[in-house]
Amino acid sequence: MNELTVGVVLKPQGIRGEVKIKPFTDAPETFFQFERVFLGGAEYKVLSARAADGCVFLMLRGVPDRNAAELLRGKEVTIPRDEAPALPEGSYYIADLLGSEIVTEAGEVLGILKDVTQAATDVYTMSADGREILFPAAKGVVVSVDLEEKRITVDKRRWLEVAVL
Repeated sequence: MNELTVGVVLKPQGIRGEVKIKPFTDAPETFFQFERVFLGGAEYKVLSARAADGCVFLMLRGVPDRNAAELLRGKEVTIPRDEAPALPEGSYYIADLLGSEIVTEAGEVLGILKDVTQAATDVYTMSADGREILFPAAKGVVVSVDLEEKRITVDKRRWLEVAVL
């Protein structure tokens, strides 16, 4: 199954089996659209979802209490790719960006995208020559994203101004 990682279980919430999820989406409310999720390869029907403080809280069929929820701690939350909600223009799933080449407008390869830290402006972590370099995915830094070619083009001058080398 082609799947998309949309979050990770942080911990149980309360005594009734609810789990607290760190979402890997711009809007935690995206989880309200999911009818089912997969954790550790097992399918769970979503009984209810709510969002608060940037986290998502899910009640799942088959998770009746805190002890059952505790067993899910640290598991990735995935959904089938074909059930993923469509994104607005200029938005991307992190999973689709990871592994992309970071290149300048002149075609110079700077590195490979390894991680994205979500914040007001996402922070990209790239690997280059055995070291990690962080930079914000701010307007003016990222010029374009080509998912088919797995390529993120940056303005080299702006990138050099903001990158943590």
